[in-house]
Amino acid sequence: MPTERAPAIDAAPPSLAGAGRALFARDLALAWRRRGDIAQPLVFALLVVTLFPLALGNDPALLARIAPAVLWVALLLANMLGLDGLFRGDAEDGSLEQMLLAPVPLAWLLAVRVAGHWLTTSLPLLLAAPVLAEMLHLPRAQLGVLMMSLALGTPLLALIGSVVAALTVGMKRSGMILALLALPLYVPVLVFGAGSVMASSEGLPVLVPLLLLGAGLALALVLAPLAAAAALRIAVT
Repeated sequence: MPTERAPAIDAAPPSLAGAGRALFARDLALAWRRRGDIAQPLVFALLVVTLFPLALGNDPALLARIAPAVLWVALLLANMLGLDGLFRGDAEDGSLEQMLLAPVPLAWLLAVRVAGHWLTTSLPLLLAAPVLAEMLHLPRAQLGVLMMSLALGTPLLALIGSVVAALTVGMKRSGMILALLALPLYVPVLVFGAGSVMASSEGLPVLVPLLLLGAGLALALVLAPLAAAAALRIAVT
């Protein structure tokens, strides 16, 4: 007698939320295994902030005047430490090809990857910012503006950096090229971020630079994952 065949069961494609949760959990697990890499940006920012009082002297008025610029430059440079490895590990172990073949949009996966990168790299810096500001004698009245500017600026830096990292993922020893490409794009974020705190110290309105940072973040949330996805497809092919 002919045997009856079991009806074929089509596997349902993963949802955006399910794929995002799986990738986010994987990135957090990998980051936890490399806890030393998470501490590197924080240690770097701490060293940079510590060097300025040693070089300029412990003059509270002078340190308070330069504190916004020093904090923003230190956190900006600290954010760049992990950019080179944002997609390089995936390119080396074949995970990048799997992401390209996944039945969900690549831009969505990259947006999740950038969110995990911000959580493990920029969030510790953001939490440590009040301590770093206290080391530079930043007036506590300006701390709220500093935290708002960092909350808007650090995700924007991560999104811009993801595009640059995607462009250079196929290059060997791309650290210098990545820095040369990323720094000019970071300058507007640095100007508006540090400028908002400087404006607060001088009694000027701070809403305009913060709104410009927010507008840049909203634009980058839409365009940066798409640009990074296109760059990765070009790098792989």
